[in-house]
Amino acid sequence: MHFAPDTEASLAFTVDLANTVAGATKSGLDELISPAQVVQLFEAHRFSGRLDRTEAELAEVRATRERLRRIWTLDRDDAALEVNELLQSAQALPRLMRHDGMDWHLHATDPAAPLAERILVEVALALVDVIRSDESGRLRACDAEDCDGLLVDLSRNGSKRFCSVRCGNRMNMVAFRQRAAGDATADAAGTVAGAPG
Repeated sequence: MHFAPDTEASLAFTVDLANTVAGATKSGLDELISPAQVVQLFEAHRFSGRLDRTEAELAEVRATRERLRRIWTLDRDDAALEVNELLQSAQALPRLMRHDGMDWHLHATDPAAPLAERILVEVALALVDVIRSDESGRLRACDAEDCDGLLVDLSRNGSKRFCSVRCGNRMNMVAFRQRAAGDATADAAGTVAGAPG
């Protein structure tokens, strides 16, 4: 599945932001607890506009993270309602922009707007494309039982199940061990059944 480059970038950003929660990180800790971590995420994804680097901004971005995590797994119709609310509350006015070496893409907030508002609107614009394309099923939670991660499946066949290679490998190892334990149980049962009485 291919969306416009800015849509894919916003979806990738959302996954990275959402997966800073304790249950989705390698460390097992929340990885969005300081303004410096907000800056790091902001710069890694080439976000443009205002950046306050304050505790208040951190709190707003953390609240945004939770809201986006909730929206991510909604069905298409419920997600559409949420997206409309996000765009309306920010009084979004879409326009084409070019900056920082990026080709024409959509922005719908003033660059001076608070970071959390800009995040919500940028993601809402990406979700508009996902919803209009009827591809909401490509936004999912990780299938690993012990992971709270989210993922966007941009593969051709839509078969991605895990938020990371780490989760995929871990779950494959769990499945292998379960099969091995089942085979050992079956072998032991066969040996007992064949024993002379």
